[in-house]
This record gives sequence, C-alpha cells and structure tokens, in this order.
Amino acid sequence: MTQQRDFVEPEQFSFKDDGIVPNSVLHLLFYRKALTTDTEDPASIFEQLFAENDWTNSWRDSVYSFPHYHSTSHEVLGVYRGVATLRLGGEHGKNVEVHAGDVIVIPAGVAHQNVGVSNDFGVVGAYPGGREWDLLRGLPGERPKADNTIAAVPMPDNDPIYGVEGPLRRIWKSTGGKSK
Repeated sequence: MTQQRDFVEPEQFSFKDDGIVPNSVLHLLFYRKALTTDTEDPASIFEQLFAENDWTNSWRDSVYSFPHYHSTSHEVLGVYRGVATLRLGGEHGKNVEVHAGDVIVIPAGVAHQNVGVSNDFGVVGAYPGGREWDLLRGLPGERPKADNTIAAVPMPDNDPIYGVEGPLRRIWKSTGGKSK
C-alpha cells in the first residue's frame, strides 16, 4: 500500500539548450514531500506507485556524480532515503536539495548529476512504459542524433504519482510537449 500524502503540485524548472546538453522545452517537475517513507522498505513504496502508473524498468541506487542525460526516455526519481544536492540542467543549471519523499520527473535531454549526498541516500528510478534508457554525457559527436532521438520520445500516458489525472500531461502540453 502506497503512503501518498495529500496532492502535491510540482514545482517546475525549465532548462534551455546550453550548447553541450540539449535540455528540454518540457519542464522538470519536482514534487516535494510527495510520499511518506517511514516504512521498513521505503523504496518499495516508490516502485509500487510508479509501476501502478506504468513507470517501470525500475532500479534502486544513487544518481551519477557526473552530468548526464537520457535521449531515449524521460525518467522519474523517487528519493526513498537520505538527502542529496542534485545539479539539474547542466553546468549552468540549478542546484536543488532533495529529501526522502521527494519525486523528480526529468524530461529526456535534461542533464542531472549528484553533487553531494548523505551516506544513506537512495533513489528509485523508472521510465514511462518501461522504456530503455541510454546514458549521454554531452560529449562531442552526440548531437544532432541525440536531439532527433529526444524529439521522438512520446509523452507519458500517466503522471508517475497521480496517474492519468495527474499534472504531468497538462503541464507538459502547455510547455510544448506532444502526444504520440
């Protein structure tokens, strides 16, 4: 049984192409304190909720300490334990502190990295429809292929927390997302 808090409207962050990483016209969505994590296996809360909303192919770990992005899929991160500072949007992006219970939806193309974590930090990652993900680092030669791949990533059918009625599709459609 998931332990969802009252509805949390996500904060929205927008990151423009910086010439190294493409970032996205879609806003990164940050749901602060979206779930309670005071259970024996808090990671399973995120795995179950994400799977119920068709965000699958999940894993448990941390966030890479180098800037990276995915061109083949959007990604959701559910913080199940600890605290971290994530740099979002690349070298000139924004540092955001995340805590247990937070959920971050990262559009394809948006750079992210961990720039400092507590010893117990852990996240669950998952992808809409269980899509396979790639790992790009903004290296010479990645683009324009990455740009074309990102443009073909479909809009998720569901918000990873709130399902079809959640804010993801509404927000992303208003910022240039398209349904496929």
